[in-house]
Amino acid sequence: MSAPDVDVPPAQVADLLLALSRARRWLSRLATDQPAPLGSSGVSALAEIRRSGPMRLGDLAARERIAPPTLSRIVAGLVEHGYVERSPDPDDARAGLVRITEAGEQLLGGLRSHRTTELSARLARLSPQDREALLAAAPALHRLLDEGA
Repeated sequence: MSAPDVDVPPAQVADLLLALSRARRWLSRLATDQPAPLGSSGVSALAEIRRSGPMRLGDLAARERIAPPTLSRIVAGLVEHGYVERSPDPDDARAGLVRITEAGEQLLGGLRSHRTTELSARLARLSPQDREALLAAAPALHRLLDEGA
């Protein structure tokens, strides 16, 4: 990656990194507050299966950027709780696919609702100007994060 053309003050970048890190930790804590806690890795894997559809474990491990043995343990927990199911890969009898179940869909829906409620309450405590600035930054943040995908 080449050096940026725009001079962004390092202190502001560091502050943004801190804010994003704190937001990630806060969202992870909300995920583990739910029944049958999966941890942030389990929720992330479940959300990726939902987004991408049925997939092989190796593909999921690559998307989640975690080691296959670690992912196997995470998926085993998801299967145990009934949030995903395994099925044969129709293209390769030696491989299997994981897909989200209705229970997994319900869990993610409940988690999204819980997170939305919690974030809405926090946003309501901000000044209108801060709230508008934060909400207006969401599209730029999506674009920034999509660059590295």
